[in-house]
Amino acid sequence: MCEYTIKPLKTNTKFVILMHPKEFKKTKNGTGHLTNNSIENSELHVGIDFSNNERINALLNNNEYESFVLYPSKNSIKLNEEKIGSKKNALVFIIDSTWPCSKKILRLSKNLASLKKVSFTHDKSSIFTIKTQPNEHCLSTIESTLCVLEQLNKHNIEDIKNSQLEDFLNPFKKMVSYQISCTSEDKKYIRFKKNSSYE
Repeated sequence: MCEYTIKPLKTNTKFVILMHPKEFKKTKNGTGHLTNNSIENSELHVGIDFSNNERINALLNNNEYESFVLYPSKNSIKLNEEKIGSKKNALVFIIDSTWPCSKKILRLSKNLASLKKVSFTHDKSSIFTIKTQPNEHCLSTIESTLCVLEQLNKHNIEDIKNSQLEDFLNPFKKMVSYQISCTSEDKKYIRFKKNSSYE
């Protein structure tokens, strides 16, 4: 992949990315890793059942944080309308996985079951064009994280410059552009082989 310098955002909110092992193997196009590298106050853990994960449980039991999990549901806190957080800093768990695998992670991870869920509404379309999305409004992990940051900024939970938010997806855009160019080169090579004859 082409070189691109990532300038991690500094946030009041702590982000914890829970990555399914299947996503961990996608080193070429995984956006969970990119999200983790793009936020200074974040960490990433790989697994399916986090019930007995010592680090996750230590964070959940840390009185400095009020914990949430980013997941849409009927009872989720809609960040577009409601403000989260109190005197404590927010800790947001973000599941980096397909929808079926995300459901499995939540079902098996008993320590996450009681957490309040947060979600947001949007009219964006994913720029992750190299990956097929379940529907037109599904976003990648890093795009979803940007939506959360935008809402937290609106509620003054974060104080991030607009220019920083606008630049947040730049490394992701570079990655997508690079992979599209690689795909185009592969297709050219395949066409070349098909059209070549050796006698």
